Amino acid sequence: MAEHTSSSITIEAAPADVMAVIADFARYPDWTGEVKEAEVLAADGRGRAEQVRLVMDAGAIKDDQTLAYTWTGDHEVSWTLVKSQMLRSLDGTYLLKPAGAGATEVTYRLTVDVKIPMLGMIKRKAEKVIIDRALAGLKKRVESGEK
Repeated sequence: MAEHTSSSITIEAAPADVMAVIADFARYPDWTGEVKEAEVLAADGRGRAEQVRLVMDAGAIKDDQTLAYTWTGDHEVSWTLVKSQMLRSLDGTYLLKPAGAGATEVTYRLTVDVKIPMLGMIKRKAEKVIIDRALAGLKKRVESGEK
């Protein structure tokens, strides 16, 4: 099994408010530094994205990728890579847990495999940067109260 990178953050909002921001792919360019475009290609009966195309620009890495999303209840969403120019695989999960007094602990797990050769240590560091930026952006967006 591939190694993954994981990190958590506490956000001062209810899990439903956090998940609403995570599920609003059209707004990703507003709060994530790397996502320049997001387009929902397919949605389930509840209107939740099942497949999303993302145009990414993370400096040295630019990519056009499609991800498949799986929603588990109202507190977990996972995704896997459907297609990409730069990546061989990408698996991620956001897991939300109530943290008391209207707060939510968000855990982000990520495993990335790029098509170009890269040392495992460098890959883990890149995953950590992606996770930390995403969690910080998510926290800022949710706590700002913007929808």
